[in-house]
Amino acid sequence: MDIAFLGLGRMGRELVPHLIDAGHTVTVWNRSPEPAQTIGRRGAHVADSAADAVAAADTVVTVLFGPEAVRETLLDADLPWRPGTLWIDVTTVSPADAIEFAARAATLGIRYVASPVVGSLAPARAGALAVLVGGEHDAAREAKRVVGLWADQEKLRTFDTPAAATAAKLVANLALAISMEALSESLRLGRAAGLTDDEVLATLSLTAIAPLAAMKGPLVTAGDYEDAQFTADALAKDTRLMLATADVPLPAVALVAAELQRAIDAGQGGMDFSVIARDR
Repeated sequence: MDIAFLGLGRMGRELVPHLIDAGHTVTVWNRSPEPAQTIGRRGAHVADSAADAVAAADTVVTVLFGPEAVRETLLDADLPWRPGTLWIDVTTVSPADAIEFAARAATLGIRYVASPVVGSLAPARAGALAVLVGGEHDAAREAKRVVGLWADQEKLRTFDTPAAATAAKLVANLALAISMEALSESLRLGRAAGLTDDEVLATLSLTAIAPLAAMKGPLVTAGDYEDAQFTADALAKDTRLMLATADVPLPAVALVAAELQRAIDAGQGGMDFSVIARDR
């Protein structure tokens, strides 16, 4: 299969090797050239532009920062799409964005499938992500042959529409964001009440946020936020999508969004999102 892969941020760089290892012909493009050159040494062809990347592709995979990047790179750029091209968008976008992208894809004569992932860089590298797939039946079935390469097969979920898949991704990230706030506030409460951080984390191992506490607790207690599995910038963007999508208040999300913005304003947007638990 000839696959064009657009967007080589942290997640994109972990996904492309799965395509190469599966024997696909992969052409990559990224706005900044260094990541593309690195993946080129791994075995991908490097295109000079997004247009050059998609010109000969029968499948296009996009992993971009957000909906505006999708519009700028894919939909407003007059790309030379081949008729019937399958476009698999891994970007986290809102349901409204997905509806728009599907409609615009149809006018271009291509097929749009939303396939956001749930998980961070380590499971992406291991091919163990939760993967959500939403689109027309045949297109979604075809897309799963591609995205299944980085999926834990027990965590591969199919939805009838792209909008439903993107809504599910926002739900997943909402749970992540609020769980991180719960970890942060639990540590603050424990310290105020005289518990050690280890005692707080041991207690949280008995609760619903045990997995996140086990994963992020040691980083938070050490104050080490440099190894960004998922940046504050990225989660802040996602919280904005959540708040824009909901027609009812999401007070916990609004709180986390404010915490993330404070981190960004302090120059910490490129750090791991757990930076919201920093000492203030």
